[in-house]
Amino acid sequence: MNGAALAKVLGVLSVFLAGVLLLPVPLSLVDADGVHGAFLAASALAGGLGGGLLAATRRTRPEMALREGFAVVTLGWLLFGILGALPYRFAGSVPSLVDAVFESLSGFTTTGATILTDVEALPRSLLLWRALTHWLGGMGIIVLSLAILPMLGVGGMQLFRAEVPGPTADRLSPRIQDTAKLLWGVYVGLTVAEVLLLLLGGLGWFDAICHAFATMATGGFSTRNASVAAFDSAYVDGVITLFMFLAGVNFALHYAILANRGGRVLRNEELRFYTALTLAATAVLMLANAGKIYPNLFENLRYSSFQAVSILTTTGFGTADYETWPVVCQIVLMLLMLVGGSAGSTGGGMKVSRVLLIAKHAVVQAWSLIHPRGVRRVKLDGRPVPEAVLQGVLGFFALYLACTALGTMGIAALGVDPVTSLASVIACVGNIGPGLGSVEPAENYAHLPQLGKALLSFCMLLGRLEILTVLVVFFPSAWRR
Repeated sequence: MNGAALAKVLGVLSVFLAGVLLLPVPLSLVDADGVHGAFLAASALAGGLGGGLLAATRRTRPEMALREGFAVVTLGWLLFGILGALPYRFAGSVPSLVDAVFESLSGFTTTGATILTDVEALPRSLLLWRALTHWLGGMGIIVLSLAILPMLGVGGMQLFRAEVPGPTADRLSPRIQDTAKLLWGVYVGLTVAEVLLLLLGGLGWFDAICHAFATMATGGFSTRNASVAAFDSAYVDGVITLFMFLAGVNFALHYAILANRGGRVLRNEELRFYTALTLAATAVLMLANAGKIYPNLFENLRYSSFQAVSILTTTGFGTADYETWPVVCQIVLMLLMLVGGSAGSTGGGMKVSRVLLIAKHAVVQAWSLIHPRGVRRVKLDGRPVPEAVLQGVLGFFALYLACTALGTMGIAALGVDPVTSLASVIACVGNIGPGLGSVEPAENYAHLPQLGKALLSFCMLLGRLEILTVLVVFFPSAWRR
């Protein structure tokens, strides 16, 4: 491991975060909320740490091999989580450092789980900081998935083929900076579009910006205790539903549409499966909710579609307390938590492409039992999927389930009830936010034990960085020469 190169990159990241920490200061001064000092102090600490690392490694060339890439990603996200927690602590808005790191990591990993019992009591500058952590983390994971994750072979971005228009895995590695600029352009453009549409719906600038940041990052932090339900607007619900769905689509496909190559995009199997899954889940929820819950067809469609898209894309916004819905609805939503958004999107979960490949692999295995001498390959978009990619997908699936099981046992060992234990781990590993039991949409994570919050913070990091990126760092061989 090239420790000097690693330290230099972490120094750059610290200096960058120091600058971002200054962004809420003008709003704090305008509101005279007295929190600007917390941001200034946090920025000074982050800048001092970054400056010190850069000074100590000024003669070092940041040559990065694969192992350094994994370490930078894991330690960088952890560093952001810790430094991003400082404003909460310095402002006295959270009771402990563990709670502050939980809230910060929840933002940067776009999970949206919170320990805050009264969000509306926070100064607007801190709420803006929460939204900024979402927005930066959302694009950060896309650039990560393009630059680092294909090397893991876990069936993510390497599934793109060379002929798919726009940035693809094999075209990205030599010109990742150009790719990042293109994706940032798409990301910013969609965010601005949502802000404008929300403004037309009657939201103020502050609410519109914060909710657009959370939507495009599929994060779910709201400025209101009741989340999006506080606005009680069918128009706002519709706009956010649309942009949640778009945020769950592979951002390379957004670029392809802008490049006037929409025909190929519409033939993309992952997009078609993602759309079909959204429609099917909405239909099942509507059928179960028809009658006693939502006798009005329009209201049923409004609330069922919003919650289906919110959970599938791992955004976690709420317009209804689905704990009061029929049990079948809760089961459907928990299954959607496991799926998540598309590869190359800001969504969490296992990703639609992996679920699709696992389903195709199961069909091929069943076919092989009937035709033992036949040869049939798993295909995606008409092309055979390499065996290495398929094995990577199956391995990731096994690790995902193992991490979920171990995390659930860990939370349950702290005295938490079984439903909450399972739902909280699924919600954190999948970067969703709200779950079931005592962490349902109407509740939060404040009541959980401190050790439980620390474990769930690690679960958020595991899920956001696709598990293997984090686990690789724990292998001793990764640090040896």
